[in-house]
Amino acid sequence: MLEKIMELISLKDFKRLKELLEDANHADISECLDELQDEDLAIIFRLLPKDEAADIFAYMEPDTQEKLVSLLSDKEIGEVISELFVDDAADLISEMPANLVTRILKNADPQKRKEINEILKYPEDSAGSIMTTEYVDLRDSLTVKEAFDRIRAIGLDKETVYICYVLDNSRHLIGVTTVKDLLMHDYDTKIRDIMEENVVTINTTDDQEEVAKMFDKYDYLAMPVVDGENRMVGIVTVDDAIDVMSEENEEDFEKMAGMAPSDESYMKTSIFTLYKNRIVWLLFLMLSATFTGIIITRYEEAFAHVAILVSFIPMIMDAGGNCGSQSSTMVIRGLATDDIELKDAFKVWAKEAVVAVMCGATLAVVNGVRIMIMYPDRPDKLLLAAVIGLTLIITALLAKSMGALLPMLAKILKMDPATMASPLITTVVDTCSIFIYFNIAVLLMHIAV
Repeated sequence: MLEKIMELISLKDFKRLKELLEDANHADISECLDELQDEDLAIIFRLLPKDEAADIFAYMEPDTQEKLVSLLSDKEIGEVISELFVDDAADLISEMPANLVTRILKNADPQKRKEINEILKYPEDSAGSIMTTEYVDLRDSLTVKEAFDRIRAIGLDKETVYICYVLDNSRHLIGVTTVKDLLMHDYDTKIRDIMEENVVTINTTDDQEEVAKMFDKYDYLAMPVVDGENRMVGIVTVDDAIDVMSEENEEDFEKMAGMAPSDESYMKTSIFTLYKNRIVWLLFLMLSATFTGIIITRYEEAFAHVAILVSFIPMIMDAGGNCGSQSSTMVIRGLATDDIELKDAFKVWAKEAVVAVMCGATLAVVNGVRIMIMYPDRPDKLLLAAVIGLTLIITALLAKSMGALLPMLAKILKMDPATMASPLITTVVDTCSIFIYFNIAVLLMHIAV
């Protein structure tokens, strides 16, 4: 589609270009606009039907939106803002530099400006910051016919019309109904007789990640947002919840890889920002590994007596790191989905401990067989297999225990459990596993240190 758009622009065939845009999907058009140069971007956007331009604008990447706002006239900006849903307009403003924010708000109508400012006052990452104030509200005294009349009158500018919220005269939320419910009843039926009174709500200050979990739990298309006095102030829709889940997952992946989270995509993040996000953790982990070196130096005499011990260090360290990573990944995921709670700490540790012993024993047996095959002429091969095997079992138990409990400790300390992921656990387990390894070797092989 992008190639076709570029071809029509070069031919200045704006009639066919307009026809192409009218038939295309909004998300596809926005993706193409993200790839265009400034002058082409403005041309294409001005060819879009007025009633579709705002929807396409909402799909664009923030830097493309910023570029386009700087190219449009004040009148065009006003038209776009007037058609945007309030939550999309607030998102737009939160991404813009101050000079463009002033220009956008100046060209927004007073009511839209007031609604945008209402959303912007809520804490970042709260339910209030991602909600929209555009929803269908009804009174319980209305009939089904009157409800349909109201939906037709105000529904065009609402984010969703399928779910309708029933409010009293003080805007307290007292019930909810759907268009399906309305269609299934006679026109003279009162809303109070068909509405659902047991409504699941979100508070304006709830964390957006918890809100996303509620959508996953209840499978709703939209959820009402209320203030401390149960007055309805807006709704969060499922598309906003999906965006939150996507952002949170990306942030967790970066933390689990030992990086500071980035607000931009990889291709749009500068080299210096990538460096800055990674170097702190790399320095910390490198300096932490110093303890491993100190332990190895402490047991130099053991190397001199039984030099083959050195060849098993990488295997033991890798096994420990892998065991810890497996457990931490499962526990971090469980905490994120609420499958695991802090009260389950002992159960989780007990389960991981049993798995650790089973895994460690299996690794020990397989490694023992390997030693017998690779070193058939060594007189101490059985003792060597015992040292390695016992080390693997204890290391696996330690690593899986740390992988299970450290993420929970992070949550208790109000930290993100994802910070206790593979890089940190691997570094700590490396140090501990080497200490365990050489102490067992010294004890069983009677090596003087």
